Amino acid sequence: MSGAWPEALGALLDAVGAWGTHAHAQLLGGTVRGTVVVLVQVLALPVLLYVLAINSSYLVLIGLAGADMGRYLRRGRFRGVEDASASPLTQSVSVVMPAFDEEASVVGSVSAMLALRHPRHEVVVVDDGSTDATFALLQEAFDLVEVPRRSAQDVPVRGAVRSVHVPRGGRSPLVVVRKDNGGRADAVNAGINAARHELVCITDADSVLDPDALLTVSRPFADDPVRVVATGGAVRAVNGSTLVGGRVTDVRMPRGWIARFQVVEYLRAFCVGRAGWSRLQSLVLISGAFGMYRRDVLVEVGGLDPTCIGEDFELTVRLHRHLRDAGRDHRVVFVPEPASWTEVPATRAVLARQRRRWQRGLAETLWRHRGMLGNPRYGRIGLLALPYYVVFELVAPVVELVGVVLTPLAVAFGLVPWKAALLLMALCYGYAIMVTVAALLVEELSFHRSQRWRDLVRGLAAAVLENVGHRQLTALWRVQGLWSLLRGQQQVWGAMDRQGLAAGGGPTDAGRAVVELPDTSASGRPLAGAGR
Repeated sequence: MSGAWPEALGALLDAVGAWGTHAHAQLLGGTVRGTVVVLVQVLALPVLLYVLAINSSYLVLIGLAGADMGRYLRRGRFRGVEDASASPLTQSVSVVMPAFDEEASVVGSVSAMLALRHPRHEVVVVDDGSTDATFALLQEAFDLVEVPRRSAQDVPVRGAVRSVHVPRGGRSPLVVVRKDNGGRADAVNAGINAARHELVCITDADSVLDPDALLTVSRPFADDPVRVVATGGAVRAVNGSTLVGGRVTDVRMPRGWIARFQVVEYLRAFCVGRAGWSRLQSLVLISGAFGMYRRDVLVEVGGLDPTCIGEDFELTVRLHRHLRDAGRDHRVVFVPEPASWTEVPATRAVLARQRRRWQRGLAETLWRHRGMLGNPRYGRIGLLALPYYVVFELVAPVVELVGVVLTPLAVAFGLVPWKAALLLMALCYGYAIMVTVAALLVEELSFHRSQRWRDLVRGLAAAVLENVGHRQLTALWRVQGLWSLLRGQQQVWGAMDRQGLAAGGGPTDAGRAVVELPDTSASGRPLAGAGR
């Protein structure tokens, strides 16, 4: 058996060489067919090997993620969530929520954040120059009054802070900062300045956290207070699910296929990307929708970079770089449960803008920190994680589109039999489907989020059907994002049309009602209006 492989390899190389000679002659003849022959001859095998390699790497990461989640669940009974929720020694948390034109969901989201289980947490909402009724709804719902409170200037902020507001009588740990528009990263920086606690949790105004989210995601800081500098939690799509009192009470698969495809994409991304890399101690991406950081380290690195469109990825990489350069041992940890629930785009146009922006942010961050690539000084981050993102994240959509275009051309010019082409596509996309199904099963076996068999079946169907059209469109949008960066076009965020987070998961304007807040003035809990 061992001698058969060299013979087969030699035969393959001889065939490729003969094909290459014929293709070169065709190309010199100037025919279109000759050009296609050369492209197929040069790119077919590398593309196939690339597809096999990327999906194999996903399977490895899923295996690592499964092991990590298993260990997490085994330790579940010893996490001490109940004790932490009542302990005065639990590290305090400031939840920073940037908001721009979020009238559809802001009141419900803020109410849910205030009701999270934690002995000492505050909610800092930064209204980044909203042009809709975002602040008016907050003012009415929480009975806000302006206070002469000056925020710290620990990290630079571009948009001027206009006013600071708290609930009348300081009866709830809420702070609303109003500032001129400067973008999401600038709004987060203003929130960091206004934050009074040692840990800062960054989330979005359209997100809803599970009740124990702060207690669980902050636990690694208590377990390893010296080394842990940041933690990230899972992000899930809330579309179609039922919310009661700002809590996800009934997890359902969305009705629209666009949202369903994103459900499986999020599961694959967080199960594969976050949990697997955390197991390797090489996590370089914490989602901007749910991340927690030590405030002193955020101040050290200057907060988020408002000039980078992928500010969450860039911040995590910069944290690694700063601490490695300073020779400080540190850890960035992913916590697979609980989850942050966010509304995902429901239309193809909004999803396209989002994916172009994400890919451009990825490219910008990798270019800014290119000095870390392959650099032993940065350990696993420089030698493993960042090169992986270049090869299998940055380049992936280009390779996929090349394969999508070359395959029908090869069949049309008679270079590859159509049966062989179908077999090749079945191999590539079948492998990808297997990876997604594996991620779904790991998630479901670990946390049992699907409450109905039909939702699990719909998830499996989405894992299959996303490969017919949606996956190719996503690759195209990502390539467009790279192309806009190469051409130097200015990135425009664009508006995301939201239905809002409501009971039942549908659109709402019920957020205009006054929210009854718990009275914390006599509980020993810090009041929102107090100084640092």
